[in-house]
Amino acid sequence: MQITFLGTSSGVPTRSRNVSSIALRLPQRAELWLLDCGEGTQHQLLRSDLKMSQLSRIFITHLHGDHIFGLMGLLASCGLAGNVQRVDLYGPPGLNEYIQAATRYSHTHFSYPVKIHVVQPGIIYEDDEFTVSCSPLHHRITAFGYRIAEKNRTGRFDLEKAKALQIPPGRVYGQLKRGETVTLADGRVIHGTELCGPTEIGRKIAYCTDTIYSEGAVELAQDADVLIHEATFAHQDADLAFQRLHSTTTMAAQTALVAGAHRLIMTHFSPRYAPGNTIELKDLLHEARAIFPNTDMAYDFMAYSVPRRREAELQQFAGR
Repeated sequence: MQITFLGTSSGVPTRSRNVSSIALRLPQRAELWLLDCGEGTQHQLLRSDLKMSQLSRIFITHLHGDHIFGLMGLLASCGLAGNVQRVDLYGPPGLNEYIQAATRYSHTHFSYPVKIHVVQPGIIYEDDEFTVSCSPLHHRITAFGYRIAEKNRTGRFDLEKAKALQIPPGRVYGQLKRGETVTLADGRVIHGTELCGPTEIGRKIAYCTDTIYSEGAVELAQDADVLIHEATFAHQDADLAFQRLHSTTTMAAQTALVAGAHRLIMTHFSPRYAPGNTIELKDLLHEARAIFPNTDMAYDFMAYSVPRRREAELQQFAGR
């Protein structure tokens, strides 16, 4: 699960930051998922090492322009220059009408299937590997945050131990690898769990923007390996945050802390904190780390590979 930030500015792009979009690459299945699609997202994709042809799902948090104005251009380009097989769009009420109007007035025809799913709180997508759920956030218009959870996997199968027990290879191995209990031809009962290592805990990502501090965000971020949360304003500008229903750095950090998240990556920064101003982005990072030390600040094209819990624990131990 590899995260690439394609846009980290709020409202408008700057010279160094585009507006909101995040790519999630799933190399084991050659898929690319997007979270939001602000103006210029396809240009950011072209500047990255991501393959547009692998795009399969796009999750939209809300219908403000800095989160959707890149959607039609990207979808149109995928049909003209890409090898996209199908794209599923997930988002709040109104997304379908937006796409229909844009295609009608621009006379755009997609050469591949585009399916639009209007989301409701709860599970919105599930397959053998992943579950995606959403919860409402607290913004000026209807907005949803998303949680992408990888399912737990049975631990590594001990092949040598299986051979030592003289278990015949074949279909039985597959059953034991899945942790099932098998009765052999000679009457022995073998428990797959005894031949497998510790369960591999599935990785979890939460994405929450745009919102002021929200219980919905806390719910999505429970025990998340990574919480990606907007931090539009510094704590000093909390009045603006309440007026515009955006988060401060301290709200993002408190969400991570209360939810028991393992890492916080902040994004969606106001251009007002450009270098040379009274408050700069480095000050926002200090504010958040004072509450939740394991905080990072996203920048365009920042990449982060989400480690498995076991790997993360080993890395943490090695760093002591």
